[in-house]
Amino acid sequence: MTALLLEGLDAPLRALRLLAADHPHLPAPTVSVSTIYPDRLELSFHDGFNAFEAWRDALMIDLNRVDHHVHADGRTQVLAAEVQYAGACLCLVGYTEVLLSAGGRSRVEVAP
Repeated sequence: MTALLLEGLDAPLRALRLLAADHPHLPAPTVSVSTIYPDRLELSFHDGFNAFEAWRDALMIDLNRVDHHVHADGRTQVLAAEVQYAGACLCLVGYTEVLLSAGGRSRVEVAP
């Protein structure tokens, strides 16, 4: 198998360069580019949903395109959205803790 060259990551790197130029005022994300998914750029936010929402709003991603779920451990909520941007699959991911109820259990563990 031939190793992927840096030019094989052109789409996500171009998208990152455009995002940095067009949105320098937005919160800095954790950035992920991988040779496993060479057309994908992931921007993740680990301190609540505010930064995720700022980026979602700036990129005009419709709320209907956002997936919400809770990790199996019941302690972490996740928002995720994928859109095409500058030839790359742009994935926004936000993480936050599940708020605990008065009994000390996560909302996921508490029956409705």
